[in-house]
Amino acid sequence: MAAMETMVRVGKAACGRGVFAKRAIRKGTLVGLVQGRVLDDPGYFSDYCIDLGGSLSLEPRAPFRYLNHCCEPNAQLLLTEKCHKDGSSAPSIVHVKALRAIKIGEELTIDYAWISETPIRCLCGASSCRGWVVAANHTIA
Repeated sequence: MAAMETMVRVGKAACGRGVFAKRAIRKGTLVGLVQGRVLDDPGYFSDYCIDLGGSLSLEPRAPFRYLNHCCEPNAQLLLTEKCHKDGSSAPSIVHVKALRAIKIGEELTIDYAWISETPIRCLCGASSCRGWVVAANHTIA
């Protein structure tokens, strides 16, 4: 997977750091494997963690630690379920997949799709911006 990660770099973004394309990326491309620490703690939370289901979270390392939210994302997280050799469940593997063609230098973004209990103002600037970083089917009262 190291070859995949050479498709991107971390750089300065409108909201801190972001992940940017080092080359043109075609729609449907697996951009890279999200690596990091898997934690088994139902109460764990950080600004970067990815919910793997149940009590598991993935605390990602760079570069994908710095994926920013957009209400019109150009990428998504793709979770693939895995099993241990004995048939028991293993933590899912997470890749970043391009939802559309991404130009050289363009920031890769995903929809965080947070529940409405933890909204923050959205600054993505997309024409269909929801105004808040929440899942599309959630509303802010």
